[in-house]
Amino acid sequence: MNKEELVQEVSKKAKVSQKEAAEVIGAWVDTIQKTVSKGKKVTLVGFGTFESRKRAARTGRNPQTGKEIKIPAKTVPAFSAGKKFKTIVNGK
Repeated sequence: MNKEELVQEVSKKAKVSQKEAAEVIGAWVDTIQKTVSKGKKVTLVGFGTFESRKRAARTGRNPQTGKEIKIPAKTVPAFSAGKKFKTIVNGK
């Protein structure tokens, strides 16, 4: 499902226009991105948690040459699914 299909589905279920649904989804995504980029967590009980995680610097290898390369430390976004979400996906 892409964003357009998501907007259509939310629009139907919430009985609002597609424009309103797109604005709400856009605001939701933007809010989560800004919050996580500040190092804070966003927890939606039953759905999951969005957070940032730090990756340590490490040594890797170039697969073509086998030469060692240094991979710098960085912060990455992460999502952990909640119990209810996992149960639904698992078909129970």
